[in-house]
Amino acid sequence: MENVRRFLEQKLKLKVNEKKSKVDRPAKRKFLGFRLFKRKGEVAIGVAKRAMERCRERLHQLTRRTRSGELDEVVKQINDYTRGWIGYFRLANTPSVFQELDEWLRRRLRQLLWKRWKKPRTQQRNLVALGVPPSWAREATGSGKGTWRLSASPPVQQALNNAYWRSQGLMSITERYHQLRTT
Repeated sequence: MENVRRFLEQKLKLKVNEKKSKVDRPAKRKFLGFRLFKRKGEVAIGVAKRAMERCRERLHQLTRRTRSGELDEVVKQINDYTRGWIGYFRLANTPSVFQELDEWLRRRLRQLLWKRWKKPRTQQRNLVALGVPPSWAREATGSGKGTWRLSASPPVQQALNNAYWRSQGLMSITERYHQLRTT
């Protein structure tokens, strides 16, 4: 570190912040939300764990079950946030991270919508209207499971699938990532 600091300060005339600066192996350090790692002998870029946690925290705030407001507004705010986040982290070579985040977000939205439907009669009517067989709808609405658990149940997933969220205007994180990677 001493040699690096001397070079930066004397040769390049830069000031080094001792608290923020360290010398270590790239795999052990995080830089601007990214992490570096080796995969098949090549260096790859990934999203740092803390950056993923902060993204999930923000999306968690936007998709609280008790949140008020129209679904259109919720989807718009999510799209605004994820568009910027994906744009920043598009350099990452880890598509699975974006896919997991996409799946988790849709489950959060299913939970939010299920909670908004409130009464079992409304839940059943909405499930049937979205193409779920009445027997499945009765089974889901009669369940004593919580909203998070029900958001992953087959009837709710069938009714509130990817096509439903696309029709509501939700941008797919995975599709946007691949779109940015190819351009």
